[in-house]
Formats: sequence, structure tokens, C-alpha cells
Amino acid sequence: MNNAEIGKAMEIKLDPVLPEYPTFKEGVRRAPKRELTLNKREIKLAVANALRYVPEELHEQLAPEFLDELLTRGRIYGYRFMPKDRIYGRPIDEYKGKCVEGKAFQVMIDNNLDHEVALYPYELVTYGETGQVCQNWMQYQLIKRYLEELTDEHTLVMMSGHPMGLFKSHKTSPRVIVTNGLMVGMFDNPEDWAKATAMGVSSYGQMTAGGWMYIGPQGIVHGTFNTILNAGRKFLGVPQDGDLSGHLFVTSGLGGMSGAQPKAIEIARGVGIVAEVDDSRIKTRHSQGWVGLVIEDAAEAFRVAEEYMAKKETVSIASHGNIVDLLQYAVDNNVKIELLSDQTSCHVPYDGGYCPQGLTCEERTEVLANDKEKFCELVDQTLVKHYHLIKTLVERGSYFFDY
Repeated sequence: MNNAEIGKAMEIKLDPVLPEYPTFKEGVRRAPKRELTLNKREIKLAVANALRYVPEELHEQLAPEFLDELLTRGRIYGYRFMPKDRIYGRPIDEYKGKCVEGKAFQVMIDNNLDHEVALYPYELVTYGETGQVCQNWMQYQLIKRYLEELTDEHTLVMMSGHPMGLFKSHKTSPRVIVTNGLMVGMFDNPEDWAKATAMGVSSYGQMTAGGWMYIGPQGIVHGTFNTILNAGRKFLGVPQDGDLSGHLFVTSGLGGMSGAQPKAIEIARGVGIVAEVDDSRIKTRHSQGWVGLVIEDAAEAFRVAEEYMAKKETVSIASHGNIVDLLQYAVDNNVKIELLSDQTSCHVPYDGGYCPQGLTCEERTEVLANDKEKFCELVDQTLVKHYHLIKTLVERGSYFFDY
């Protein structure tokens, strides 16, 4: 391949045609409004950074639209460029491409954004509250085009969702190199990262969202099962050939990979209660068969769990509510919890990954959008209370572990 061909590949752009604005389906989870701390100069830069992905003749119409998204959502997602058809990992032969790797990457990306998989599909968030495939739908469209042109002598270089171009490489070289969320030196802190993300120059890809290889709860159910079972072996004296029959595991989180927890406890033959504040996540996991029962009341959840423990039968229970309320009930009523853990998105507690006690999921989103300072105060209060409840339960004999 000569330099002219490489240069041509680097110039892949979107068509100068304005797509129709999409219709948003009812009941699809939406990302909370992200905190926006940009000044006027940075806001202009954010809009300019989004406009660089579309032909100049569309800038006049798209600039106010992108600005509105930034001010109302905290980020520019470019909803207008979202595919109108269902996104899912189709059979590989249905994709355009010049090599099997280019097609395979497209399958992986579309799997990450499938409404049955993604946490906030309209905002390109696969899991972990903020783990994005890329920053906006213009990037998505461009990435797909680059992958369609990818050959087995190309490497596509990606930086925080931004396709930097196709580069000539060896057949044994990586077909794609991806980096996400890299911040350097004095800017390597949450505040500056949030600014960079709002300006469209950084993106948090989690481990497998921006790496296009998310495998969901089915991918970690075996590891979760082994973790829970080994906790039982270590603390409860479960023999090497035994299971968790008659034993109770309490945890929280039914979102992305945390959705594996109830199925893992069923495989281990134990009894599990998983607290989750977001009713939509409970419905998703229940309809997909990842959790057995849905119970609103903490007292009822523990009562049913006790019945199954006595019979040494397995069951997984989704408890709709805050884990702190569930643990408070256990402390107040001397409920014995043998194994205790948590799998909420505590790496982003102030961005919606952790719900303050006393707020519904909908109220969480509202307070987060309208009073971030108050939201952070409530999160801190709940985290302190959460810690003390765990400490009390541990003193009473619970084995708490974090994984």
C-alpha cells in the first residue's frame, strides 16, 4: 500500500446528508444528566469538537442542536446520527468489510450497544454507569466505516472513541489499537477528566465497553460462582466437594456484570438476596432468567430466604430497594447474614453509580441533575451508614468481601 492510499483512508468522513432525528422508545434507560462545569470558551470548544465529525455544510444546523444536548444532558451524544434500526450483534457475514477482523469488531460493537445488553444504550453506555463504547454517534458511524475499509495490512488506531485513522501495518500486527480516558500529569484527576469528557476529548471505556468486548453477566457468572463458593469454603467450612445449600449470601447490584450474582448463587445451590434500586434493571434480569424471585419488602425477602435455607433449596431474590435499608433491617432484627458483599458502581459514586438512602432511582436522577452538591452530601452520608452497618454485621459474624 502506498502513502496516497493511506492518506485516502485517513479521510473517511460522514455523508453531507442530515439524518432524521430519531424517536426515543419509552422504557429505555437513559443516562442521568452529567455534571457540566465548562466555561463559555470550553463550551464553544465542545461544540466545535463534535462538529469536526460532520461535513461543514451541516454545521450551521447542527451547532445549536449539539449545544442544546450539552446544556441539557451534560454531554454531546449526537442523537441524530444514531442508527434508526435495531442495533445488535448480527451474524458476521451480514457486515461489510475487507477482512474478517473488521467484520468481527463490528459485531462486538453492536453487541455492546444492544438494548438488551447496554445500560444506557442511547448514551452509548454499556455498563458500570459511565463505561461508553465511544463518546457520540458520529464516532460510532465513522468507526463502522473505518472497519469496513480495514484490511489485514491495516491497524485502526482509536483514542477515547476517536478514530485517528488507518495505518499501514503487518499482517501479524493488531488490527485495532484502543486507548480510553488517558489523562496526564496535573490533569489526571476526576474534575479535569469530567471537563475533558464534556469537551469531547476523553471517554471512559471501563474495561470492555470502550474495548468493544463486553460479555455481560454470562461472561463472569463462572468467576462470580467461584468467588462465592470459595468464600463459603473459607468462612463457612463448606467442603471441597460441597455447595452452599442452606447458606445465605446478601449483596447489591443487578446492572451490568453484577447481574451475574443471583445466577451464581443458584449454581452454588445457595440462597441469595440482591438489593437493587432500579426497577428496570430488576425487570431486565428477571425476564432474562438471571434472578428467580422479585420481592419489594425486606422482611418478606428474608422470610422467603429462611424458608429455602431450611429446605436446603436454592433461590435468588431481587429485593427492590436500597442495600442500606436491607442491611438496616438485618441489623435491627438480628438477621444472620453469613456471606455479604456489594457490586454497585462505587467507582463513580457521585455520577449515579451509588444511590443515596431515602431516594428512589428516579429521585436520584433528578437530584443528581439539579443539585450535584446536595447529591454528593447524601451519597457521603449513605456510604458512612453503609460502612457502619457492614461493620456491625461483621462483628456479629458475617463474612464481608469485596470483589
